[in-house]
Amino acid sequence: MRATILPACATTVCKSSAGPDVTDPTFEIFLTAPPGLEPMLMAEVQQAGFCAPVLSPGGVTIQGTWDDVWRANLTLRGASKVLARFGEFRAFHLAQLDKRARKFPWDEILGQGVLTRGLSLKVEVTTNKKSKIYHAGAAVERFERAIAEEFGVKIAEGLDDADLVIKARFDDNNIQLSVDTSGEGLHKRGHKQAMGKAPMRETMAALCLRACGYDGTEPVLDPMCGSGTFVIEAAEIARHVMAGRARHFAFEHLATYDPARVQNIKADWQNHESALQFYGSDRNVNVVRMANENAERAGVADMCTFQPVPVSEITRPEGAPGLVIVNPPYGARIGKKKDLFALYSAFGEVMKDRFSGWRVGMITSDDQLAQATTLPWLPPQAPIAHGGLKVRLYQSAALG
Repeated sequence: MRATILPACATTVCKSSAGPDVTDPTFEIFLTAPPGLEPMLMAEVQQAGFCAPVLSPGGVTIQGTWDDVWRANLTLRGASKVLARFGEFRAFHLAQLDKRARKFPWDEILGQGVLTRGLSLKVEVTTNKKSKIYHAGAAVERFERAIAEEFGVKIAEGLDDADLVIKARFDDNNIQLSVDTSGEGLHKRGHKQAMGKAPMRETMAALCLRACGYDGTEPVLDPMCGSGTFVIEAAEIARHVMAGRARHFAFEHLATYDPARVQNIKADWQNHESALQFYGSDRNVNVVRMANENAERAGVADMCTFQPVPVSEITRPEGAPGLVIVNPPYGARIGKKKDLFALYSAFGEVMKDRFSGWRVGMITSDDQLAQATTLPWLPPQAPIAHGGLKVRLYQSAALG
């Protein structure tokens, strides 16, 4: 079986996001999400109009063109990575893998920056018991040596050092090739330079806001705001600013990159006006300063108010009710669990006493801490993978 570059032979065609007159052959694109939040990413992908989305463990699969790869990276708020499947071949032993990796047309996917200008590449392999080649390390060695010797590509020391990462998935002796088109995780929007302890990733914040029913039309308050992630993300959603507007992507190193078409996607994006205000507070003065600086860099400082006050002193903002969302410390994350019951109890009392009509969303790894708030939680959803822990998003209906 000859090596195949998939977009050249794909048969399913969807309308390209480049415009009504542009149709390109489509291929499989996998959008990753934290386990437990895949349904929220699915909802965002459907709302954004991507083609043929399918929910799967760890993310959402769509069919699309390179325009859709670029659009997903630039605009989706919940996706962690965008992986484009570009080729495949079969191999039953390492010698055959070496031979077919050397014959694969890597120059059709790798840009000149990787082929001739010294940018580095790394191959990541996953295998399963259905394939005769089961040693991932040996497979990585064959792939990287073949690409380096045949095309002169520089191989990175590790995944974090690479300008471009190729992913090879072995399944029943079929090797599916994908490229990480994002590079750094998409939670790195480009404006958060200051962070406190255990920061919330922007992608996870966006999906949790969506899970709480937030759509950019109501105020949001975070009384333990840290570096301001929830508040800034909510303000950006209200203003409909492009998530990836201030960063670079690995797809810029691919042969398929078309700067003019990427610029068209950016030019077609429409921001919204919003008079909403968003609120964050934290007892740490330095953390509040960080949040203000991050909001300034994000361009939403005029919509955000951060104050250095403890939970017990927060007040309800004037105007219509909205959403309180919080990622408080929990024992496995910061501090000792036994010291946190008073904090959770105080938070619950403030919510019940001052925030009638507001909904509450809270992330924690411990059900006992959640119940210490005595808030009327709805049944929690599936656990979410977060920083090596399993956490849950607890939600309330509008408080009475």
